[in-house]
Amino acid sequence: MTARRLRAGAGAACAALGLAAAAQAAPYAWITNQGSHDVSVIDLDGDRVVATVPVGRSPAGVAAVGASGRVYVSNPDSRTISVIDMRTRAVVATLAAGSGPVGLDASADGSRLVAADWYADRLLVWDTTRLQDVPRSIAVGRAPAGVAVRADGRSAWVAERDDDTVALVDLERGTVEARVAVGHHPFALLLDAPRQRLYVLNVLSDDVSVLDTGRRAVVATAAVGRAPYGAALAAGGRLLYVSNQHDDSVSVLDAQTLALRRTLPGFGYPEGVAAWGDRVYVVNWMDDAVSVLDAESGAERSRITTGRNSRGFGAFIGAPTTP
Repeated sequence: MTARRLRAGAGAACAALGLAAAAQAAPYAWITNQGSHDVSVIDLDGDRVVATVPVGRSPAGVAAVGASGRVYVSNPDSRTISVIDMRTRAVVATLAAGSGPVGLDASADGSRLVAADWYADRLLVWDTTRLQDVPRSIAVGRAPAGVAVRADGRSAWVAERDDDTVALVDLERGTVEARVAVGHHPFALLLDAPRQRLYVLNVLSDDVSVLDTGRRAVVATAAVGRAPYGAALAAGGRLLYVSNQHDDSVSVLDAQTLALRRTLPGFGYPEGVAAWGDRVYVVNWMDDAVSVLDAESGAERSRITTGRNSRGFGAFIGAPTTP
């Protein structure tokens, strides 16, 4: 809220999944459940839960990386990251992850994992071929939340929530390349590579800052509902879906013009959002469920019961890209 999907929020990869849906088998949604300390695995072919995977305490962030066939889950209360094998649906490693990992993202090829260490004001960076090594630590601003790794995997954007800024971090050099002021308390990030944009969801100013990633500057601000939390591009990248926690609603914007198309009611403290094919998946923290929406109309198709206090913060849709 995934960037890959919302690479860190549910982004770039989710848009890519949506565009390619007709040509591939349905992937899975990996929903982090904060209250039951597990992950609900949803088969998108039938929109049903097919497995529940125990992880660490209070899982929040998630990055499903098809290139490596792994799902990474941040467990802030355990100070760990769980590594799930997509094929076996089992935890295959547990990583020590600082003081409280929240947002996660990975490079498109799966070779690099990046986590925001909320309480220590830093990014943690792993080479995924050596996950048991001590990760690199890169200092950033206060309360880093969402992370969005750029396509080349060499740099990443991070939301510095308590500084009201986002930073572009060079992951090779371990330095901040640029810092941009945005709205109040940025949390989730979504990369839109075709438009060279970064969408920044500001939970206290109730809007989305739109950055031109080439100019590294805010070029627009779009008003949404109260406490925007997750975002995804849907309908072939034409629509931008944004969940509004405190309004129990979802805003649907024209992704090109940023005009508000509609506001959808009836959610239960919606958090993570992702898209696949002609559907949008909205995670409801209070309802312990995922709403399945028609991407074009926003109409609810069904609801899928999950674990307790579901979050899905990040790119939660994915499947292995190799047999």
